[in-house]
Amino acid sequence: MFRGFYTVASGMLAQQRRTEMLTNNMSNVNTPGFKADQTSLRAFPEMLLQRFDKQKIPTEKGLNLPFNKQIGSLSKGVYMQEAMPFFKQGDIKETGLDTDVALIDIALPENAYFFYTIEGTNGNTQYTRNGNFSLDWKGFLTTASGLYVLSDTGNRIQLSSDQFTIDENGVVVGEGGETARIGIGFSENANSLIKLGDGLYRTEDGNALANAYNVENALFKLQQGHIERSNVDAGRTMTEMLSAYRAFEANQKVLQAYDRSMDKAANEIGRIG
Repeated sequence: MFRGFYTVASGMLAQQRRTEMLTNNMSNVNTPGFKADQTSLRAFPEMLLQRFDKQKIPTEKGLNLPFNKQIGSLSKGVYMQEAMPFFKQGDIKETGLDTDVALIDIALPENAYFFYTIEGTNGNTQYTRNGNFSLDWKGFLTTASGLYVLSDTGNRIQLSSDQFTIDENGVVVGEGGETARIGIGFSENANSLIKLGDGLYRTEDGNALANAYNVENALFKLQQGHIERSNVDAGRTMTEMLSAYRAFEANQKVLQAYDRSMDKAANEIGRIG
């Protein structure tokens, strides 16, 4: 009976965590460059139950031989695997703003992906797909959260005014003649990146990603005045959220049934009338 409590509780926890993940996806449906998290539910490894016994052999000295009898398997509940971002190009939306830049994938090996190169708060290199940039008061190109956008040489990009152009090869030309090239990182396995929040990622070992401009068979282009939207499928996410709610409620009803059974076992069975 108590084992049933644990099994049902694990199912409720898994559905609760799944709902939290889907809710976060839904809340970022309008966040530029956001990549939806995805996961799956798996059962804990099952146990094979066996009963150990002994068999008496009718001999002069009464020999007993040990043996085991297979009873069957026992499930130990369910859990939610680690959530991983779904790296897929989002829709491209025209905004008309010079500071908005869309990173468009043209050709990529499987599991590979492109990212903008960003200077993190502690000076380390981070990566994002959010091209909703702006200029700070010093003229540096920054992300919406104020982090510096880096060039392909690892330097900050500073412009004399908000009148500048960015071609499809990432070359930035300012009104005063200043030039730079937006840094683009290339990850051979984007699933190995660590998600930091706010649309940012970093590598596991802290080393910088390869310069995408030097990678063969990996093609991309930048489009000024456009933005990459979130790749969250709102309709599908709502359907999965409702499914998670229903599964949570079903486990809850089973838990209540177990509770009523335990209450009867403790308070009614064996009662002397």
